Order: sequence, then structure tokens, then C-alpha cells
Amino acid sequence: MRTPPLASGPEGPRALRPLLTTVLDALSDGTRKRGGPLPAGGPETVAARVRDAVGDLLPDEGDPEALRHLVRTLAEGAADPADPLCAAHLHCPPLAVAAAADLAASVLNPSLDSWDQAPAASELERLLTRVLANEVYGHPRRDAGPHRHAAPPQGATSPHRPAADNTPDALVTTGGTESNQLALLLAREALGADVRLVCGTNAHHSLPRATWLLGTPQPVLVPTPAGTLDPAALNTALTDHPGPHLVAATAGTTDAGLIDPLPDIAAVCRTHGARLHIDAAYGAGLLFSTRHRDKLTGLDTADTVTLDLHKLGWQPAAAGILAVHDARDLTPLRQRADYLNADDDTDAGLPDLLGRSLRTTRRPDILKIAATLQTLGRTGLGHLVDQVCARAAEFADLVHTHPGFELHDRPTISTVLFRPVHTTDDDLAATRRHLLTHGRAVLGRARLDGRLWLKATLLNPHTRPDDLAALLKTVEGTPHR
Repeated sequence: MRTPPLASGPEGPRALRPLLTTVLDALSDGTRKRGGPLPAGGPETVAARVRDAVGDLLPDEGDPEALRHLVRTLAEGAADPADPLCAAHLHCPPLAVAAAADLAASVLNPSLDSWDQAPAASELERLLTRVLANEVYGHPRRDAGPHRHAAPPQGATSPHRPAADNTPDALVTTGGTESNQLALLLAREALGADVRLVCGTNAHHSLPRATWLLGTPQPVLVPTPAGTLDPAALNTALTDHPGPHLVAATAGTTDAGLIDPLPDIAAVCRTHGARLHIDAAYGAGLLFSTRHRDKLTGLDTADTVTLDLHKLGWQPAAAGILAVHDARDLTPLRQRADYLNADDDTDAGLPDLLGRSLRTTRRPDILKIAATLQTLGRTGLGHLVDQVCARAAEFADLVHTHPGFELHDRPTISTVLFRPVHTTDDDLAATRRHLLTHGRAVLGRARLDGRLWLKATLLNPHTRPDDLAALLKTVEGTPHR
């Protein structure tokens, strides 16, 4: 049997070229067969179609056409975020340049757990994480209180090679969930195992869940009836519950894309000596826009900030970032494994990468981000942000002026909540499922103000006004039951 070719090495490009043609053709075929934003038929039909298409996934003898069949099947059964009527989630259509860079990362296959597996990739990550951290924080931080850099509690991981300065830094993560969990871990190491999370009920589910994973006290969930965290209610919660506290604010809620009043929340945290984390997984992309950046005023007051560039950054997943205001906060993550970062190797100048993540093997997700930032520049990325925010405002106008629909509120970022008038919540849920089952449109759902709303999250910069009108018309023509 002939040994199959490798993707890397001198013969790699020659082996890949015909395979890339196969993949691209199969993607086109599958997309054409799907014919819309989602495969029609619902879960059982799609599952049966996949089973019939793939057959035996571990045959005795291989099939040289397997790649074509599998890619076509996946494309035919995909939810396509590039379709204007696919607008349910924070699920962006990736930029072509980012996807191409991701291919290079897969071919080269560096692992960012030791320098000798990723010499250039480790340096690129070091450079770009500092760039992104400075995008959040601007300049080295001011001293904001002794609680921020307290020694790790007894029994915590002993640091190896502590960070030498207090400049901002950042880590690459798999997304908002990992970033939020890391933020709580760093707070626990800085303030002790009894640190208590205080956040609004609008916070992402990964934050309360992280308290369970890390064994910290039950979180305090502050009601957010208006959709954002109220500073007065936060002040009461911090007064009524013993600390130390980690306050988590949100810049871009999952349900409605709302931004908490960050400067006022930061002021309450200073009053109580609380540590502040801001989950900007959705909203961080506004940093690239001169028109919308001011919505994130106060972001630089946080000890840690979650960014997620596979949302409002148009990256293939995963492309998460955790920015820290002070690089010394990362020292508890440092570990030693003789085969990866032996003392004599680090003393000789080989970089120590183990403190850059809780994961060991890590692919260079930084490459696609770097390719995007350098190819588009701040202006190009900002233009994409402005486009999707403008489309959301236009869609809100369409809803507001249509007598058959009710608009929840003007969009803060690119999420619009709306519902047909004179419908019950049950009717609304049935309408959404009907659209999904028939593959006509992909809309999310959100419960706010005690009512259920359809959610359109607009992340496709190629969406046009006609597409928005078509989306509203599709919902209007859908039976409620």
C-alpha cells in the first residue's frame, strides 16, 4: 500500500493543490444542494441524510473519494453564517484571508507548548498578544490598589520565572468560556479561594459555571430587569455579601448585545476594593471602530477582559483572547515540566511557554488573527464593524415602521430583538422552529422584560437592505403554529 502524502515538507504543496480543488468544489456542490441558510427537514431528516451519505466511517478498505463526499455532506447540512438569513447567534462568516491562514497553521502544525515545536509561532503570539492587550488598555496600568497583586494564597501553584513588569499582556484561548474561566482562576489566585463572583443575571453562563469548576463560593447574581447591570444594585450586593469580590460586567450581552455602564461599575469596584472582569467577547470588536469605540469607555479599568474574535472579528473558531491589565497576574499559571521547559533550557534563553495557557498542545490560532489585522488594518476592520452595526440599525428601522412587528429597542451593537404583534410566546417559539425545520431562516430567541423575542444578530458585512427586507418578509409569512 502506498504511503499517503504529508501536508508539510517539500512535497506538501504539491500534495495539497489537488485536494484543495476537491474541497472547494465539494463546498460549492454542498452549498448549492442546501439552497438556503440551513438544511431543510429538521434534526431527524438531516441526521438520516448524513448517515446515508457517509456510510461506513471505518471501512476495511479506504475510499479515495471520501474527502469529496464528506465535505459535500457537511456543506449541504451546514448552517451557513454567510447567508443573510442566518442570523441567530454570535456565529460569524469567517474572512477568506483568515481561513487561508488557518490552513497554513494546520499544515505547519506547530504546538505552542515548547519553543522547539513552534519557534516562529511562539514569537508571533508574544508580539500580537501584547498588541491586543495594548488595544484594550492603551498604556501600562496605573497602580489601582494592593489587592490586585497580592501573593497567591498558600497552596497555590508556585510561579516559575515571574513576569518582570506590570505592562498589559494577553493569552490566546478557545473563546469566551475559557477566557472567563481563566479570569476567575486568576482572581482566585490573587485574592484567595473565598473570592466571590458578583455579576448580573445578564452575564454569560460560563461565569457562574466557572465558580462550580473552581470550587469558589456560590456567586451573587444581581437582577438585571433592564438588561444591564445597575451600579446601585451592584453596590448593594457588594455591601451585603462578604468579600473578597470579583465583579464581572458585560460588554455585549449574548441575548441583546447590551453593554453594562462600565465607568460607573468600575467606580463601585474601586469603592469596595473589588477586582473587575469585563466579558467583552461580543463587544470587543468595537475597539477597531472610531465610530463605536466610545461605547467601550471604561474597558481599560478592568483587571481582565475577555475578547472573542470569532464573533465581531470574522475569524474561524477558535480565536479567543484574555487580556490582563498587569502581566504579573499571569504568574500563577506557570508550571514546570522538564521535557518542555527545563530550568537549564530557560536559563540558556529558550522561551518558557507553559504559563501561556492551561492547555498543553495548542495550535497557532494567532496566525489567522495576525493575517487579518495586517491585511485589513484598523481601518478595514473598523469598516466591517461599522457595516454590521449600520445593518442592525436599518433592520431595527424596518421593524419599527412595520405595523405587523414590535421592536424591543434600538440595537447597541448588531443584535435586534423583535416579534410579530398579537402573538403569544408559544406562537413565537413555534414560528422560530418552523423557520429552522424548513431551512428558511435561522433566528435566535431571547427572553427580556418577561417576554420572548426573536433575535437577529447581524455579523455578515455583505448583508444588504434587500436581504433585511427579505428576512422580515420571511418571518411575516411564517405560520405561528
